[in-house]
Amino acid sequence: MSKEAITATDASNRPCCTPLVHEPLSADRSGDLARMFKALGDPVRLRLLSLVASHEGGEACVCDISPTFDVSQPTISHHLKVLRDAGLLDSERRGTWVYYWVVPSALQQLSSLLAATNPSAPVPLANA
Repeated sequence: MSKEAITATDASNRPCCTPLVHEPLSADRSGDLARMFKALGDPVRLRLLSLVASHEGGEACVCDISPTFDVSQPTISHHLKVLRDAGLLDSERRGTWVYYWVVPSALQQLSSLLAATNPSAPVPLANA
């Protein structure tokens, strides 16, 4: 059966649905996005990203992050490294502490893909 034969149509025989994406992902981009999604596949890392993103001033010290979780500080550091390696967080050492912030372009890439529309179009709010 041809691809056209299995495409849903409306009453006027036109395709009833617009494509969810405009073009397939390249191998490089899909690899980058897969690393980000894999990093976010762990509940602790997802929560860490959310905590850093919502922290006052847009950055958080590991000293502020660690007490929020019931895991050891070395485990928190490992999860933060995974998020950094995936390109979701960036960091800077200041004295004995490391400060983390979200990489806005990484979140925009994920947001654009998840919106399943034109990547340059604004993402509508869920309750709008």
